[in-house]
Amino acid sequence: MVETGRRRRWSDDDKLKIVLESLAGPRLVSATARRHGISRSLLVTWRRAFRVEPPRSEKTPTFVPAIIEPAPPEPERQPTEPRTEAPATISRMEIILTCGRRIVVSADVDGKALARVVAVLERR
Repeated sequence: MVETGRRRRWSDDDKLKIVLESLAGPRLVSATARRHGISRSLLVTWRRAFRVEPPRSEKTPTFVPAIIEPAPPEPERQPTEPRTEAPATISRMEIILTCGRRIVVSADVDGKALARVVAVLERR
């Protein structure tokens, strides 16, 4: 018969104490896990579970209001200058995420693709 040991149960208070101990200094995850006889991956899972993050609801907007700036005035041309076609205007958007990252895209960007990019960047 092979003895496998018994499964231990940790209360939330015990888990929190161990997590706080592992956060007390740099490179304490492995040492703390060894000291309490648990695996490093279990401690990392507990740390993720106790991470303090503001609750996100689907109704909370993730973008700030847009600021639209007027186009700069065109320079006056002299009557003797030949008339030239106006250069094509390139529309672009600058998006500043709550984490401080900045994204600049053209105005005709695919909305679904942009939403996926923003979702990935907001998670980091």
